[in-house]
Amino acid sequence: MFKLKTAIAFGVILALAVIVSACASNAAPITAPTSAPAATPASGGVVAAPTSPAASGALTVNGAGGTFPYPLYSRWFYQYATVDPTVKFNYQAIGSGGGIAQITAKTVDFGASDAILNDSQLQAAPGLQMFPTVAGAIVPSYNLKDTDGNPITATIKFPRTALADIYLGKIKKWNDPVLTQANPDIKLPNKDIIVVHRSDGSGTTFIFTDYLSKVSADWKQQVGNSTSVQWPVGLGGKGNEGVSGVVAQNEGALGYIELAYALQNKLTYGLVQNKSGDYVQPTTAAVQSAMADFGTDMGDKLAISIVDAPGKTSWPISGYTYILVYMNQTDCAKAQKLTAFLKWAWSSGTQYATELEYIPLPDAVRTAVLSKLGQITCNGKPL
Repeated sequence: MFKLKTAIAFGVILALAVIVSACASNAAPITAPTSAPAATPASGGVVAAPTSPAASGALTVNGAGGTFPYPLYSRWFYQYATVDPTVKFNYQAIGSGGGIAQITAKTVDFGASDAILNDSQLQAAPGLQMFPTVAGAIVPSYNLKDTDGNPITATIKFPRTALADIYLGKIKKWNDPVLTQANPDIKLPNKDIIVVHRSDGSGTTFIFTDYLSKVSADWKQQVGNSTSVQWPVGLGGKGNEGVSGVVAQNEGALGYIELAYALQNKLTYGLVQNKSGDYVQPTTAAVQSAMADFGTDMGDKLAISIVDAPGKTSWPISGYTYILVYMNQTDCAKAQKLTAFLKWAWSSGTQYATELEYIPLPDAVRTAVLSKLGQITCNGKPL
């Protein structure tokens, strides 16, 4: 759980995420907060982005992409302003699909994605490199009352293929035998499951549908794995914060969100049966176990799927999130600032990742990432 100070700061960050998501169509960048954030109003009122403390005329580095890492990246930008006030970062949390599109078009200096780029995406952006930053857990979050009308705060267990069958529309009711048999001590109601999914191009969706494709042959054949899919059923929400909001506002709702959003919004989330047949909590240790199950060799792409890990203690819906950067830069000043920031993020920045329930890279992966980072050039010359 978060410490009070972290929770307060994170509350404002999430409020800003909502602003960013709502305004994404206008492509208006949000400047990372640079003064001690105040508490988010309980009413959910709009919180204005604070002014950057970086000196006027400071070099601006622009990025866009996933909402999965947005709370962490905002914290990193805020903290880094005290390290190097001559640079400021503007990041648009528009979803991984938007981030991939913008970095491909070179309208931003870096992209961010939880989705692993496929060959066609890499061919469309020659020289683009994925750099993992942290890993995290995706959880099934729900808003439900039992047969007596009391809010269910107990942890619902979802058997191995249950989420796939729910999102396929095969399991329609909360008291379906698949769920009641796995949860004999919970009074699950005879109520429709309101399925909630992402409406935007999403790396969280990529990880979630990757998992569904691994556990369900029907899902793999009928829907598949991508940042955007044709959902058989459900309501859409924009960003992790959008899905969180739809779940919170609709009794009977079930959605998939990054763990940090569930914790900050005090949403109840369930346990998912892993490949070994066990139900484990989505803790740091459980995600680290999933990372370890797949090893530290991420190849030249520096990307690997870690869903449906075989370990007994592994959380089954885990994933890395990535920064997308061109290996040959054309603006040397920005390239130097960006690479210096990333080196800081993978060292001093790890403490903030832990505070916000993200999982830092294993040492071997961080070594490989730093080695690749050192190969970035500007106009063909070493930085």
